[in-house]
Amino acid sequence: MRLILLTLFPLLLQSQPKLIDAHVHHNGDPAFLTKFHDKLAALDAQALLITLEKDVPSVQNFIKSHPNRFFGIGQMSLDSPNALQLVDMFHNAGFRGLGELTGPEAAYDDKRYWPIYERAEKYGMILIFHTGIVNRRNFAEPQNVSSDRMRITTLDLIARRFPKLTLIAAHLGNPDYAWAAELGRWNPNLLFDVSGSTLYKKQADLAYFKSIFWWDGVVSPHTPKTNISAFEKLVFGSDIFNGEIAEFDRELDLYKKLLKACDVPEASQQNVFNGTLHRILNK
Repeated sequence: MRLILLTLFPLLLQSQPKLIDAHVHHNGDPAFLTKFHDKLAALDAQALLITLEKDVPSVQNFIKSHPNRFFGIGQMSLDSPNALQLVDMFHNAGFRGLGELTGPEAAYDDKRYWPIYERAEKYGMILIFHTGIVNRRNFAEPQNVSSDRMRITTLDLIARRFPKLTLIAAHLGNPDYAWAAELGRWNPNLLFDVSGSTLYKKQADLAYFKSIFWWDGVVSPHTPKTNISAFEKLVFGSDIFNGEIAEFDRELDLYKKLLKACDVPEASQQNVFNGTLHRILNK
C-alpha cells in the first residue's frame, strides 16, 4: 500500500498544508477538478475527494498529474452486493478511504456491514459517514431512507469494535451534537466535521459548542486523560457537492467564527484545519 501511495502522491510527505478539507464531493466534471485544484493550490490546501466508481480512472490520472492536492475517497453503498470487491478496488487505486457512506438499509452498526469495516481497517482506511438528518430532494419519490439508521450513536460500536479505523462523522450528528461529542470523548478514532446546515442555524450562538466540547482541563477518572483541546475532535469539511465551490468559502468562514467564539487556542485551531488529518494521512 505504501508503494502505491508514494507513486500517486509523491509530494505528500514533504510539507504540511495550511488547510485540509475532509469532505468534498466530486461531481464527475473534469472542469470542477481543475477549478477546485486551482483554488486549493492558491491556499496551499488539500482535500479528500469523494469519488464514484465510474470516475476512479479519471481521478487517478488527475491526481498523478496534479500531486499533493487530492486524496481519493471511494463512494459506495454499504448494501452493494459487491461491497468487499469495491473496498479492494478503491484501495488498489490508491484511495485513502470510503465515504460519504449514507442511506444504509440497516443501522450503520448492523453486523451485516462488519466485513466491510474489517476490510477497510485492514487497509488503514478513513471512513466518512453521513450522520443525523439527511436531505430529501424529490418529495414525490418513495425512498427507503431513514435518518434513524444514521444516528451518531450507531458509530460508537464501530469505533470500539474496529479501533484502527479512523471515522469521520459528517455533520456532527445533526442535531444530536451532545451525543456526538460524548462519543468522541471516549473514542479517539472518531472525529467530526460540522459541514452542512449546523453552523448556519447556530451562527448567532456559536459559543454554544463550548457546552458540547466541555472537557478541556477537566481532571476526573470519568474523563480520558489528555492535554488536547476537546475541539480537536473537529476537522474542517466543506461538503461541496454539485460543483458548488462557493460553499468552501462559506463553511471556512463559519468554522473560523466557531473556533473564535469558543476561544479555541491557535495551536488547536491549526489541528482542526490541517494538523490532525495531515498526521492521519501520513501514518
